[in-house]
Amino acid sequence: MKKIAVLGSTGSIGTQALEVIREHSDKLQATVLVAHRNTDLLRQQIEEFHPELVAVTDREAGKQLRATYTGPTKIIIGPETLTEAAAAANAEIVLVAISGAIGIAPTLAAIEAHKVIALANKETMVAAGDLVNRKAVEADVTIYPVDSEHSAIFQCLQAVPKDALANVILTASGGPFRGYSAAQLANVTVADCLKHPTWQMGQKITIDSASLFNKGLEVIEAHHLFAVDYDKIEVVVHPQSIVHSMIRLRDGGVLAQLGVPDMKLPIQLAFSYPERWTINNAPLHWDTQRTLEFEPPVTDVFRSLPLAYQAGRMGQSATLVYNAANEEAVKAFIADKISFTDLFTVTEEMVVTHTPTPLRDWQDIVMADRAIRNRATEFIATLSK
Repeated sequence: MKKIAVLGSTGSIGTQALEVIREHSDKLQATVLVAHRNTDLLRQQIEEFHPELVAVTDREAGKQLRATYTGPTKIIIGPETLTEAAAAANAEIVLVAISGAIGIAPTLAAIEAHKVIALANKETMVAAGDLVNRKAVEADVTIYPVDSEHSAIFQCLQAVPKDALANVILTASGGPFRGYSAAQLANVTVADCLKHPTWQMGQKITIDSASLFNKGLEVIEAHHLFAVDYDKIEVVVHPQSIVHSMIRLRDGGVLAQLGVPDMKLPIQLAFSYPERWTINNAPLHWDTQRTLEFEPPVTDVFRSLPLAYQAGRMGQSATLVYNAANEEAVKAFIADKISFTDLFTVTEEMVVTHTPTPLRDWQDIVMADRAIRNRATEFIATLSK
């Protein structure tokens, strides 16, 4: 029986992870659940899965849950409980399924506690990849990618010798604005962004997918997860979202991982590897899926992608800047303070004016992250819709 801590149990990835645990209750047990403020759903999860520990990061929501809950599950409250839950003794696999840079600290805490990491938080590697990798090596901890693209690459790499790899190829759906011009993008709304053609995801990641910032984050994450140079990471738009990603080999061969656009497979694989279990999921049918299209991304319109490569090649703190500036810009866009195309403008301004510095420890990350968010907020205030 593998004991799982689900950080972000009420979110999109977290709820699907609990579906996997439900389907394999003979092999998996949810012993730790962490949520922010959706205590209505969290209460249902407690009643079904009977975790030993629950953390609620929003204090008021946590107090309300604790005041009305009478069961045996221990409830801890406050944002600091993220790291406590991640390091809890009663879990061996920690699924980091919370979005944003807030996922870095619990990932590091889980590594220091020698947990297996199932990583669905790409910002951890983008903002702190060098530190996370160093700590994982020191602790002899394995990190399994849960992003569908990085899970696909991981799966393909198992079939070949390490020195056979030439390139990794990340696929992108193109989002709801595939084919749009820069002028058309200027007027899109948050509601438009959330109409993703193939994936059902959380709000922030769906907006990032619409702007291709999500793919930029994945480029940087791939560099850290697979130790691949940026000039060996390609992005191709694939609107059907059937080919989740590919690798090109030195002999010219290309290996791909295909499947329906559903996150349960990469979640389950992170729990089961090296075994592959049966999954209760709709299979891919070739009689209905007759077309697979591929095209290059339009990088002069979706400037987020070349900017990710630029930040990655700058190195050190530059990728943290890319992530933090994007997070602040998305918050401002959701709050109707800036336009969609300002997402590019804000992040570009922060990256190109940044002087990279080394991130040697957690304190360096905290200070650099705070500084760039302050700068981004000030710059956002100068923009008008």
